[in-house]
Amino acid sequence: MEVRGLGKTFPIGGLFSRHSVRALHGVDLSIGRGEIVALVGESGSGKSTLARCVARLEKPSEGAILVDGVDILKRDRFQASREFRSQLQMVFQDPFGSLNPAHRIDHFLRRSLAIHGRGGAGTEQRLEELMATVGLQADMLDSYPHELSGGQRQRVAIARALAVEPQVILADEPTSMLDVSVRIGVLNLMRRLRYEQGISMLYITHDLASARYLADRTAVMFAGELVEEGESLDLLANPAHPYTQLLVSAVPDPARAGSYDPVRRAALRQAVMASTGCSFDGDPDQRCSADQPVRHQVGDPANRHWVRCHLYRPRAGAGGHALAAETAPQGAARKASA
Repeated sequence: MEVRGLGKTFPIGGLFSRHSVRALHGVDLSIGRGEIVALVGESGSGKSTLARCVARLEKPSEGAILVDGVDILKRDRFQASREFRSQLQMVFQDPFGSLNPAHRIDHFLRRSLAIHGRGGAGTEQRLEELMATVGLQADMLDSYPHELSGGQRQRVAIARALAVEPQVILADEPTSMLDVSVRIGVLNLMRRLRYEQGISMLYITHDLASARYLADRTAVMFAGELVEEGESLDLLANPAHPYTQLLVSAVPDPARAGSYDPVRRAALRQAVMASTGCSFDGDPDQRCSADQPVRHQVGDPANRHWVRCHLYRPRAGAGGHALAAETAPQGAARKASA
């Protein structure tokens, strides 16, 4: 799956004071077959909006969404087709709200199979296979959602997504409402599905540790834009963008106990939602520009680590090398280890 130049604006205000707020701008993201990409950022940065636009639950204002090279927005202009729904499924954050309490688990899985024409004589066997795939007992098909734990409900939601054999799963913070003790089980399930069935995933999360554990690559979103992307281990050990450095520094670290400085919040430039310049309001000594920053390579090209920041513009006579050595925070790797 590939996203090119995706943008989304929402109209706000009344009849005589109507204007638009930019939620996404120029988002470029690709997910290879059998690859897991984590999308991280603070609340309100646009992560869930991106997932909803890709899933066609929101209509993008601009851009293209390609699945196997086919632009879905051009092929299905008005609403998502059943073919697209069978290619891409979404697992929502709240397992308590994504399952109708009036129906048994059997209903959710059987309905998915019927809608996409996968029912028939082998339905019962397929239901049992789905339950076994997500680590649940077949006798739970007769249970209501309130009779299951939070982790079991989320596994049912994953089984419902798997029923149509999708190529891509959008997982919008699937473990944030689960107990810590059951999160690892859901993460291991997602990891196993990638290896056994070759399913690609966009994993949206606030948890940098789970992103490092699960994802091949991590993309950082701020103010509706991707500001940094790279292989998960490299990006979290060597954060380049000032915003990524703030995210990493917010991870609790026992080594900083006793000398902990309050975490500085990320700041938006004034009127950023209508601006075409840099969204991040850095310190004055960071020489930030009002121009839109472009991507710059950071570190080893094999790690595919890039950052969209003026601080990494090549210097004149520097042979095209970015300013990573000047701006990378000391001890970033130690912070990321938390």
